[in-house]
Amino acid sequence: MNKAITDGVVLMPPAFSAGLAVWSRGDGVPGSDSYQNVATAAFVPADQDFGGCLELQKTDAVQKLRYMGETPLLPGCYLRVTARVKAISGNLPSVRIAGWAGAAGGAHVAGLTEAGPSAVIANYGEVVEVSAIIGAGNRTGVDMVWGVQPIFGHFGIDLTGASGGVVRVDDIVVEDITEVFLRNLINTVDVRDYGAVGDGTTDDSAAFEAADADAGGRRVLVSRGSYYLGQSVTFENHVEFEGSVTMPKAAILSLTKDFHLPAYIDAFAGDEDAAIRKAIQSLLNNADHESLDLCGRRVSLQGPIDVADVVDNRESYAQRRVIRNGQLRAEDTGNWTPAAVTSQASYAADDRFKLTNVVNIANIPVGSHVEGAGVGREIYVRSKNVAAGELTLSQPLSDATGTQNYTFTRFRYILDFTGFERLDQFVVEDVEFQCNTLASGIALAPLGSVNYIRDCTFTRPGQRGITSIGDGCQGLWIDGCQFISHEGGTLTQDRTTVAINANANDVKILKCRASQFRHFAVVSGTQAIIQGNHFFQGDAASNGLRSAGVVIALRACNANISGNYVDNCFIEWTNEREPEPDFTGGFGFAGLSISDNVFLCSNVAPYFSFVVVKPYGTGHAVNGLSVQGNTFRCVGTTINRVERVDTSFAGLELGSMKKVTFAGNTFNNIEYAVANPLIVSHSQNTHAQVWQVDTGNKLPFSGFAKDVDAVVLRGRLRNEANLSRFDNPHAEIRQGAGQDEIALTFSEPMRGDVNVSIRMD
Repeated sequence: MNKAITDGVVLMPPAFSAGLAVWSRGDGVPGSDSYQNVATAAFVPADQDFGGCLELQKTDAVQKLRYMGETPLLPGCYLRVTARVKAISGNLPSVRIAGWAGAAGGAHVAGLTEAGPSAVIANYGEVVEVSAIIGAGNRTGVDMVWGVQPIFGHFGIDLTGASGGVVRVDDIVVEDITEVFLRNLINTVDVRDYGAVGDGTTDDSAAFEAADADAGGRRVLVSRGSYYLGQSVTFENHVEFEGSVTMPKAAILSLTKDFHLPAYIDAFAGDEDAAIRKAIQSLLNNADHESLDLCGRRVSLQGPIDVADVVDNRESYAQRRVIRNGQLRAEDTGNWTPAAVTSQASYAADDRFKLTNVVNIANIPVGSHVEGAGVGREIYVRSKNVAAGELTLSQPLSDATGTQNYTFTRFRYILDFTGFERLDQFVVEDVEFQCNTLASGIALAPLGSVNYIRDCTFTRPGQRGITSIGDGCQGLWIDGCQFISHEGGTLTQDRTTVAINANANDVKILKCRASQFRHFAVVSGTQAIIQGNHFFQGDAASNGLRSAGVVIALRACNANISGNYVDNCFIEWTNEREPEPDFTGGFGFAGLSISDNVFLCSNVAPYFSFVVVKPYGTGHAVNGLSVQGNTFRCVGTTINRVERVDTSFAGLELGSMKKVTFAGNTFNNIEYAVANPLIVSHSQNTHAQVWQVDTGNKLPFSGFAKDVDAVVLRGRLRNEANLSRFDNPHAEIRQGAGQDEIALTFSEPMRGDVNVSIRMD
C-alpha cells in the first residue's frame, strides 16, 4: 500500500529551493512566522553532501522547522518523516523529527507525542540522519502514535541543545511506509491502524468499528494483544483474530461474515465457555444469521448456559434460530450440582396449578422439580410470586390436598431456556449433549411453540434429557435423537432419570432411541404422536420389575403410539394430572391408539404387561382405545397378559367400557391372547338348551362380556334325536362369576359347534 502511488495523495513537502515562505519557525499552522527573509536562514544552492539545502543558525532553545502545508493522515496509513542534517560551525546541537497534530477544522489534538527520537550531532561535516514514523496504531516501530482523531500534520525537525551553531538541512522526506506493517497488502486492515490499543483496559470499540467501516470487503485483522470492547461491536466484513477480546456481559460481538463458533473461540482467547455464550447472545440479537454452527467442535462448559441470562436484553424470542453440529460437554467444575430446598406449602384442588403459603419461597428456583406425597411424576415450578407466597406448577397434583413439606430440586441443564417468558421456533440439531452424569440436557421455556430438537444425542444425563417446566413444549418436535442413560447397571426400580417430559399439546417424538431410563417419555398433553422409536429399560434381574417407557398422563389424550420398539418396558395410561380425581361421567380414558409396534420383554415376572391403565379416583372407564397390528413377545418366560389395570388407587368400571379395539395382534409366550371383539370357538358336546360360552379370560382388562356381535354355526346343529335343526339362539351377556361369559339359549336341548364374536365394550 502506498497512497502517494495508488490514490495520488501528496505527502512530500516542497524542496527548499522552492522558497522558504512555506517553512514555519513555529508549529506550521496558518499565520505562523516563516523563514522567508530571515537573516539566520538561507537557501544554499550547492552543498557537496546535499546539493540544494537550508542553512540555519540555531537561535532558540528549541529551533522549530515545520512545513506549513497539511500532510494528510489517512486511516490505516503510516508515514515516515526523514531529515539529514550536518553542523557547519559553532555549538553542536541535537536534532529530531517533530510534528503538529491537526483535527477537523484545524484544531490541535493535544496530549499526543509530537516528537521523535533525538540524535546528537557529534562532529562538524558529519551527516546525521533522523527519522520518525507517525501512525494511528500502537505498533512496534511507531514513534508517534496519534490514533484516528488527527487527519493531518505539520512535519519538520527540532534543533535542541546549545544555541549559536549553524547547520545545514537537506530536503525533508515524507513517505508512506504502511507496507512495512501490513503482511497482506491487498485485503487486510488492522484494528491497531485505527487506534486500537490492545492493553486490555482501554475501550477499543470505536477503533474496531472504524476498521470494519473502512475495510470495504477486506479482512479485518485483530493483531496480537488483549482488546477491551466496552460497547457492542458488529463486523460487516470477515475478521481474523490473532489477538483476543474481553467484553462486559451486555455488550454483543456480532461476526456477520464469520458467524460460527470457532471464530468466537479465537476472539475469546480459546475460552470455549465464554465463546459459546457470546455466540448465542449474538444469535438472538442479530438478523443477519439464523444459525450458529459449532463446526464439529467439542465445547467444554464450566457451568450451565442460562440462555436468558446470556441474552439478558430479551424476555421472549419467536424467530427461527438454530444451534447445530457439535458437542457440548459438562466439565466437573462443581457448578452442576442440583440445588434442593425443602419447604412447607399448601395445595387445594380448586386452585389446581398453585402451591400457596410457601415457606422460604425466595430460595426456590423457577424450574425446580417438585416431590412430595401425592405430587405425581414430572411436576415443575413454572413461576413464582414471592410477595404472594405462591408457586405456579407445570401440572396439577394428584393427591396432595392440604399442607405438607415438599422438596424442590433444581437440576442444572447444559442449555437452560427457563429464564425466558416464551421461546418459539428454536432448533437444536446434530448436537451431542455430553452430560457426564453431571448435567441434564435441555430445559424449555415456560411458554413456546414448535421448538425442534433433532438428530441430537444426550449422553449420560445426570437427571433429565429434555424437560418442559410449562407449556414451552407446545408442538415440540423431537426427531432422530438418542438418549443414553448412566443407569444401565442399576435395577429398573432404582432408576431416577427421565429422557423426556412434555406438558402441552401436539408433541411429536419420532425415530428416537433411549436406553435404560426410569421413563423414556412422560407426556401430559393431547394429540401426541410417538412413532418409530426404540426404548428399552431392562436389567439383569431374574423376574425383574419394569417401569413405564411411555407415560400418558391424562385421560382424554387423543394420542397415537405407532411403529415403536417397546423393549422391556410398558405404556402406562393414567389420569394422575387430575387433582383429587373422583370422576363419574364424561369421556373417561379416551383417544389412545397403539398400533404396529414391536413389544418385547425378557426375565420379567408373570404379571408384567405391556399396556397398563392406572386410574386415580372412582368411576373411570375406557371410552376409546385401539390396540391393533402389534407384536407382543416374551423371551425366556411367559407372562399372563399384555394389558392390565393397575389398581394401586382405583380400578376401572368394566361395565362402562366403550370403543375398545384389540385386533390383529400377534402373541408369543403370552398366556391370554386378548382380543376385542373376541372370537370364541365353542363346542357343545352334550345336549343342552343353554350353552355357557366362556371367554377364557381373553377379553381386554379381564372385562365383562357386554355384547355379542355374531353367532355362527360351525357344522350341523342336532337335537337329542340327532336330527338337524335350524335354530336361532338368543344370547344373554355378563354371565358367570366374573361376568365374562355369555349364555346361548336354544328352543330345545342341542349339541354342536359355534363361533361367537363377543365384546367387552
